Amino acid sequence: MPETIRASIYDFPQYYELLFGSDWRAEFHFLRGCFERHATRKVHKIFEPACGTGRLLLQFAKAGNKVSGNDLNEKAVAYCNERLRKHGFAKSVTVGDMADFRLKQPVDAAFNTINTFRHLPTEETAEAHLKCMAAALAPGGIYALGLHLLPTRGPHDDEESWIARRGHVQVCSRMWSKRVDRRGRMEYLGMTLDIWMPTKHFRIEDEMHYRTYTAAQMSDLLSRVPELEHVATYDFAYDLKKPVKIGPMTQDVVLILRRRS
Repeated sequence: MPETIRASIYDFPQYYELLFGSDWRAEFHFLRGCFERHATRKVHKIFEPACGTGRLLLQFAKAGNKVSGNDLNEKAVAYCNERLRKHGFAKSVTVGDMADFRLKQPVDAAFNTINTFRHLPTEETAEAHLKCMAAALAPGGIYALGLHLLPTRGPHDDEESWIARRGHVQVCSRMWSKRVDRRGRMEYLGMTLDIWMPTKHFRIEDEMHYRTYTAAQMSDLLSRVPELEHVATYDFAYDLKKPVKIGPMTQDVVLILRRRS
Protein backbone atom coordinates (compact mmCIF):
# COMPACT_ATOMS: atom_id res chain seq x y z
CA MET A 1 0.00 0.00 0.00
CA PRO A 2 1.27 3.49 -0.80
CA GLU A 3 1.97 6.04 1.88
CA THR A 4 -1.22 8.10 2.30
CA ILE A 5 -1.28 11.80 3.08
CA ARG A 6 -4.62 13.29 4.11
CA ALA A 7 -4.48 16.91 3.03
CA SER A 8 -5.87 19.46 0.61
CA ILE A 9 -4.82 18.80 -2.98
CA TYR A 10 -4.32 22.56 -3.25
CA ASP A 11 -1.38 22.26 -0.84
CA PHE A 12 0.51 20.39 -3.58
CA PRO A 13 0.46 22.88 -6.49
CA GLN A 14 3.24 21.11 -8.38
CA TYR A 15 1.12 17.95 -8.73
CA TYR A 16 -2.12 19.84 -9.28
CA GLU A 17 -0.44 21.77 -12.09
CA LEU A 18 1.01 18.61 -13.64
CA LEU A 19 -2.46 17.09 -13.68
CA PHE A 20 -4.43 20.03 -15.04
CA GLY A 21 -1.88 22.52 -16.36
CA SER A 22 -1.43 21.10 -19.84
CA ASP A 23 -5.18 21.05 -20.52
CA TRP A 24 -5.61 24.78 -21.14
CA ARG A 25 -5.97 25.32 -24.89
CA ALA A 26 -9.68 24.68 -25.33
CA GLU A 27 -10.63 26.89 -22.36
CA PHE A 28 -8.20 29.63 -23.36
CA HIS A 29 -9.46 29.93 -26.93
CA PHE A 30 -13.07 29.66 -25.78
CA LEU A 31 -12.62 32.47 -23.23
CA ARG A 32 -10.89 34.71 -25.77
CA GLY A 33 -13.80 34.12 -28.11
CA CYS A 34 -16.33 34.90 -25.38
CA PHE A 35 -14.59 38.14 -24.53
CA GLU A 36 -14.56 39.18 -28.19
CA ARG A 37 -18.20 38.19 -28.76
CA HIS A 38 -19.90 39.30 -25.56
CA ALA A 39 -17.87 42.15 -24.03
CA THR A 40 -18.81 45.62 -25.18
CA ARG A 41 -15.32 46.93 -24.46
CA LYS A 42 -11.82 45.95 -25.53
CA VAL A 43 -10.43 43.31 -23.19
CA HIS A 44 -6.91 43.90 -21.92
CA LYS A 45 -7.02 43.51 -18.12
CA ILE A 46 -8.13 40.05 -16.94
CA PHE A 47 -8.76 38.77 -13.41
CA GLU A 48 -9.30 35.26 -12.06
CA PRO A 49 -10.82 34.78 -8.59
CA ALA A 50 -9.60 31.65 -6.78
CA CYS A 51 -6.96 31.25 -9.49
CA GLY A 52 -4.96 28.40 -7.96
CA THR A 53 -1.79 27.74 -9.94
CA GLY A 54 -2.80 30.20 -12.65
CA ARG A 55 -2.62 27.83 -15.61
CA LEU A 56 -4.82 30.14 -17.73
CA LEU A 57 -3.54 33.43 -16.30
CA LEU A 58 -0.09 32.56 -17.60
CA GLN A 59 -1.45 31.93 -21.09
CA PHE A 60 -3.34 35.24 -21.10
CA ALA A 61 -0.18 37.03 -19.95
CA LYS A 62 1.74 35.43 -22.82
CA ALA A 63 -0.97 36.68 -25.18
CA GLY A 64 -0.32 40.27 -24.08
CA ASN A 65 -2.97 40.74 -21.42
CA LYS A 66 -2.42 42.31 -18.02
CA VAL A 67 -3.43 39.61 -15.56
CA SER A 68 -4.19 39.36 -11.85
CA GLY A 69 -5.88 36.97 -9.47
CA ASN A 70 -6.42 35.91 -5.90
CA ASP A 71 -6.64 32.65 -3.96
CA LEU A 72 -6.95 31.62 -0.32
CA ASN A 73 -4.18 29.03 -0.57
CA GLU A 74 -0.79 30.64 0.09
CA LYS A 75 1.12 27.76 -1.53
CA ALA A 76 -0.87 28.06 -4.76
CA VAL A 77 -0.38 31.85 -4.81
CA ALA A 78 3.38 31.51 -4.31
CA TYR A 79 3.56 28.88 -7.07
CA CYS A 80 1.53 31.04 -9.48
CA ASN A 81 3.56 34.18 -8.81
CA GLU A 82 6.84 32.36 -9.26
CA ARG A 83 5.84 30.92 -12.63
CA LEU A 84 4.67 34.37 -13.76
CA ARG A 85 8.04 35.78 -12.67
CA LYS A 86 9.96 33.05 -14.51
CA HIS A 87 8.22 34.06 -17.73
CA GLY A 88 8.99 37.74 -17.21
CA PHE A 89 5.63 38.90 -15.88
CA ALA A 90 4.68 40.74 -12.69
CA LYS A 91 3.85 38.72 -9.59
CA SER A 92 0.25 39.89 -9.68
CA VAL A 93 -1.62 37.24 -7.66
CA THR A 94 -2.53 37.88 -4.03
CA VAL A 95 -3.81 35.85 -1.10
CA GLY A 96 -7.47 36.76 -0.83
CA ASP A 97 -11.05 35.59 -0.41
CA MET A 98 -13.11 35.40 -3.59
CA ALA A 99 -16.16 36.51 -1.58
CA ASP A 100 -14.47 39.48 0.10
CA PHE A 101 -12.10 41.53 -2.05
CA ARG A 102 -11.85 44.80 -3.92
CA LEU A 103 -9.58 45.56 -6.86
CA LYS A 104 -7.69 48.85 -7.06
CA GLN A 105 -8.79 49.26 -10.67
CA PRO A 106 -11.60 47.57 -12.62
CA VAL A 107 -10.80 44.87 -15.16
CA ASP A 108 -12.26 44.16 -18.59
CA ALA A 109 -12.92 40.45 -18.11
CA ALA A 110 -12.76 37.69 -15.54
CA PHE A 111 -13.26 33.94 -15.45
CA ASN A 112 -13.75 31.04 -13.05
CA THR A 113 -14.42 27.91 -15.06
CA ILE A 114 -13.90 24.71 -13.06
CA ASN A 115 -16.50 24.63 -10.25
CA THR A 116 -14.39 26.67 -7.82
CA PHE A 117 -17.43 28.89 -7.26
CA ARG A 118 -19.14 25.94 -5.58
CA HIS A 119 -16.56 25.95 -2.78
CA LEU A 120 -18.47 28.97 -1.40
CA PRO A 121 -20.52 27.30 1.33
CA THR A 122 -23.59 29.54 1.68
CA GLU A 123 -25.99 31.66 -0.32
CA GLU A 124 -24.58 34.72 1.43
CA THR A 125 -20.97 34.02 0.38
CA ALA A 126 -22.05 33.18 -3.18
CA GLU A 127 -23.97 36.45 -3.46
CA ALA A 128 -21.05 38.35 -1.91
CA HIS A 129 -18.74 36.85 -4.53
CA LEU A 130 -20.95 37.93 -7.40
CA LYS A 131 -21.20 41.44 -5.96
CA CYS A 132 -17.41 41.57 -5.65
CA MET A 133 -17.15 40.49 -9.29
CA ALA A 134 -19.66 43.12 -10.39
CA ALA A 135 -17.59 45.77 -8.60
CA ALA A 136 -14.39 44.40 -10.16
CA LEU A 137 -15.63 44.66 -13.76
CA ALA A 138 -15.69 47.81 -15.84
CA PRO A 139 -19.04 48.51 -17.58
CA GLY A 140 -19.45 46.12 -20.51
CA GLY A 141 -16.90 43.71 -19.03
CA ILE A 142 -17.49 39.95 -18.97
CA TYR A 143 -17.37 37.29 -16.24
CA ALA A 144 -17.34 33.65 -17.44
CA LEU A 145 -18.52 31.41 -14.60
CA GLY A 146 -18.36 27.65 -15.05
CA LEU A 147 -20.02 25.13 -12.74
CA HIS A 148 -21.93 21.85 -12.60
CA LEU A 149 -25.62 22.24 -11.92
CA LEU A 150 -27.57 19.58 -10.07
CA PRO A 151 -30.05 18.09 -12.57
CA THR A 152 -33.63 17.74 -11.45
CA ARG A 153 -34.24 14.92 -13.91
CA GLY A 154 -32.04 12.16 -15.30
CA PRO A 155 -28.68 10.80 -14.03
CA HIS A 156 -26.12 12.77 -12.06
CA ASP A 157 -22.49 12.35 -13.16
CA ASP A 158 -20.68 11.07 -10.08
CA GLU A 159 -17.10 10.12 -11.03
CA GLU A 160 -14.19 11.48 -13.06
CA SER A 161 -10.57 10.35 -13.53
CA TRP A 162 -7.45 11.90 -15.09
CA ILE A 163 -3.88 10.76 -15.74
CA ALA A 164 -0.90 12.99 -16.55
CA ARG A 165 2.82 12.38 -16.91
CA ARG A 166 5.85 14.66 -17.01
CA GLY A 167 9.31 13.15 -17.20
CA HIS A 168 9.53 10.40 -14.58
CA VAL A 169 6.49 11.60 -12.60
CA GLN A 170 2.96 10.32 -13.20
CA VAL A 171 -0.16 11.57 -11.41
CA CYS A 172 -3.41 9.60 -11.46
CA SER A 173 -6.48 11.25 -9.98
CA ARG A 174 -9.98 10.13 -9.16
CA MET A 175 -12.88 12.28 -7.98
CA TRP A 176 -16.23 10.82 -6.98
CA SER A 177 -19.42 11.98 -5.36
CA LYS A 178 -19.79 10.42 -1.92
CA ARG A 179 -23.27 11.78 -1.31
CA VAL A 180 -25.53 14.69 -2.13
CA ASP A 181 -27.47 16.38 0.67
CA ARG A 182 -30.27 18.01 -1.33
CA ARG A 183 -31.91 19.57 1.72
CA GLY A 184 -28.64 21.06 2.97
CA ARG A 185 -27.54 21.79 -0.64
CA MET A 186 -24.12 20.22 -0.25
CA GLU A 187 -22.27 17.60 -2.30
CA TYR A 188 -19.46 15.69 -0.60
CA LEU A 189 -16.68 14.70 -2.99
CA GLY A 190 -13.76 12.39 -2.43
CA MET A 191 -10.53 12.90 -4.35
CA THR A 192 -7.29 10.99 -4.52
CA LEU A 193 -4.04 11.80 -6.29
CA ASP A 194 -1.67 8.88 -6.79
CA ILE A 195 1.85 10.13 -7.46
CA TRP A 196 4.25 7.67 -9.06
CA MET A 197 8.00 8.26 -9.24
CA PRO A 198 10.79 5.82 -10.14
CA THR A 199 11.46 4.99 -6.49
CA LYS A 200 8.36 6.22 -4.71
CA HIS A 201 4.57 5.99 -4.79
CA PHE A 202 2.30 7.94 -2.45
CA ARG A 203 -1.32 9.04 -2.33
CA ILE A 204 -2.98 12.31 -1.37
CA GLU A 205 -6.53 11.94 -0.08
CA ASP A 206 -8.89 14.91 0.15
CA GLU A 207 -12.57 15.59 0.68
CA MET A 208 -14.23 18.64 -0.85
CA HIS A 209 -17.59 20.16 -0.06
CA TYR A 210 -19.40 21.75 -2.99
CA ARG A 211 -22.61 23.74 -2.63
CA THR A 212 -25.27 22.47 -5.03
CA TYR A 213 -27.30 24.56 -7.47
CA THR A 214 -30.26 23.54 -9.56
CA ALA A 215 -30.90 25.73 -12.59
CA ALA A 216 -33.70 27.51 -10.71
CA GLN A 217 -31.53 28.13 -7.65
CA MET A 218 -28.75 29.59 -9.79
CA SER A 219 -31.23 31.80 -11.62
CA ASP A 220 -32.58 33.05 -8.30
CA LEU A 221 -29.05 33.86 -7.08
CA LEU A 222 -28.22 35.81 -10.24
CA SER A 223 -31.45 37.79 -9.91
CA ARG A 224 -30.13 39.23 -6.64
CA VAL A 225 -27.11 40.75 -8.38
CA PRO A 226 -28.75 42.93 -11.05
CA GLU A 227 -25.43 44.60 -11.90
CA LEU A 228 -24.58 41.42 -13.82
CA GLU A 229 -26.61 40.54 -16.92
CA HIS A 230 -26.72 36.90 -18.03
CA VAL A 231 -26.09 37.16 -21.79
CA ALA A 232 -25.19 33.60 -22.92
CA THR A 233 -24.73 30.02 -21.76
CA TYR A 234 -22.31 27.36 -23.03
CA ASP A 235 -21.19 23.99 -21.74
CA PHE A 236 -17.84 22.35 -21.03
CA ALA A 237 -17.39 21.44 -24.70
CA TYR A 238 -16.30 25.11 -25.02
CA ASP A 239 -17.88 25.49 -28.45
CA LEU A 240 -18.85 29.09 -29.22
CA LYS A 241 -20.95 27.87 -32.13
CA LYS A 242 -23.17 25.84 -29.80
CA PRO A 243 -24.71 27.90 -26.99
CA VAL A 244 -26.96 25.79 -24.77
CA LYS A 245 -30.42 26.19 -23.31
CA ILE A 246 -30.61 25.13 -19.67
CA GLY A 247 -33.14 22.40 -18.95
CA PRO A 248 -33.89 19.94 -16.12
CA MET A 249 -31.13 17.53 -17.25
CA THR A 250 -28.43 20.17 -17.81
CA GLN A 251 -25.31 19.71 -15.70
CA ASP A 252 -22.23 21.57 -16.93
CA VAL A 253 -22.65 25.24 -17.82
CA VAL A 254 -20.50 28.30 -18.45
CA LEU A 255 -22.57 31.37 -17.70
CA ILE A 256 -21.49 34.55 -19.46
CA LEU A 257 -22.29 37.50 -17.22
CA ARG A 258 -21.84 41.09 -18.40
CA ARG A 259 -21.47 44.16 -16.20
CA ARG A 260 -24.29 46.53 -16.96
CA SER A 261 -23.37 50.07 -17.96
